[in-house]
Amino acid sequence: MIAGSSQVSRWLFPVIAALAVLVSTAGPLSSLSYAQEDGAEPAAAEPAADAGAPAADGAAEPAPKKLDALTWTMQALSYYFFVFLLISVIFVALFVMNMLNARRDNVVPLHLVESFEACLDENKVQEAYDLAKEDDTFLGKVLSAGLEKVSLGYDKAIEAMQEVGEEENMKLDHRLSYLALIGSLSPMIGLFGTVDGMIRAFSVIALGGATPNPAELANGISTALMTTLVGLAIAIPAIASFSILRNRVDRLALEVGITSEGLMSRFQTVGRK
Repeated sequence: MIAGSSQVSRWLFPVIAALAVLVSTAGPLSSLSYAQEDGAEPAAAEPAADAGAPAADGAAEPAPKKLDALTWTMQALSYYFFVFLLISVIFVALFVMNMLNARRDNVVPLHLVESFEACLDENKVQEAYDLAKEDDTFLGKVLSAGLEKVSLGYDKAIEAMQEVGEEENMKLDHRLSYLALIGSLSPMIGLFGTVDGMIRAFSVIALGGATPNPAELANGISTALMTTLVGLAIAIPAIASFSILRNRVDRLALEVGITSEGLMSRFQTVGRK
């Protein structure tokens, strides 16, 4: 149904991989860096006299290692990073596929309408049927189904067209429903990670005694917050794209019905006395 799918596949997967990484790491943390050791501050500058002391007196303490935003995000998300990365790749792939399927040229191609109408104007019904049969678009399938039953009467032809139209519309809606599934599933995974992270944080307090390790405590809290953030970051565009594409598909399906009935209206007298 999608024309030129072999050309699309050349650039689709690199784009999916790049966008998936951007979705998983997007946010206000992208321009920040974090210290690997919580609360670590660079040591105050030693007096000039001490700076000139021989190295044998003692080596200076190394500066705390810094983590870039991507590394910190991966550590905060823990194994949820790979779950969200997989969901992001699937979401981008589904979005691109549904965008291509919802193009007007793949649902109501203008060239088919013009050619089909020209054949009927010249009373070339068989050529019109062959033209519609060879066209793998939504409208082509509806028109070919109508011409197959037109010999039984106009009402039978319209009934056959409606059945095929409902079937093709269901296929488009079925593909779109996965976007809604991602929009519902991502926040739930984020909520699961939030609960998991908070349990980790409180277990540090419960098992660490009076002075729990701040770094371990911060790890659990960061997991709780980051999973929620990434889950919402995936769910919001998924729900928005589902709503937009669903409206577009419904509008194109309605246009297919109006166009096909208009083209087949010249057969209204067939089968009637």
